[in-house]
Amino acid sequence: MFETIPTVTRALLIANGAAYLMQLLIGNWLVALFALWPPGSGWFMPWQLVTYAFLHGGLYHLLFNCLALYMFGADVERVFGHSRFLNFYFVCVISAAAMQLLFSLLRGGPPVPTVGASGGVFGVLLAFGMLFPNRMILLIFPPIPMKAWVFVTLYGVIELVLGVTGTAAGVAHFAHLGGMLGGFLMLRHYASRRR
Repeated sequence: MFETIPTVTRALLIANGAAYLMQLLIGNWLVALFALWPPGSGWFMPWQLVTYAFLHGGLYHLLFNCLALYMFGADVERVFGHSRFLNFYFVCVISAAAMQLLFSLLRGGPPVPTVGASGGVFGVLLAFGMLFPNRMILLIFPPIPMKAWVFVTLYGVIELVLGVTGTAAGVAHFAHLGGMLGGFLMLRHYASRRR
């Protein structure tokens, strides 16, 4: 089954798993160097705009992101091709980081690192919803079938509401939205190049 997953999606799944194992072995030192720290914290480094996406806040965080990447990334990669999908994913990761950094500057408060592949995953989720709008998705909880475009729209609205209201503290809602924004801009770019 693992062999049927397209190359880039498989490589990203493996990289996320390997990075999590390294986190378990090395611990806080890895987070201090490679998580996304706000500018002015004394910890920010440019490579963190990418490396944060391979670290996770726990096993469930990792499993949720990897499941979503597997479920939606494989089909998106088959449409885009390997290199275009890889570019797309990392643009979403970087746009998510940029949005999170902007939000952390506006919010103020103590510096908190951001970790997780969610920004890239949310961009992939948006692409899936736009490429396969009528594909049916069955949620695990609650078990409600819905079209992909409805699922993506609802998820985006929920993230926006949670981010604006400050609900579910500790979750980088604006990074998720930044990943979706990066994904949307890349899809528009690809569409304009086709025209």
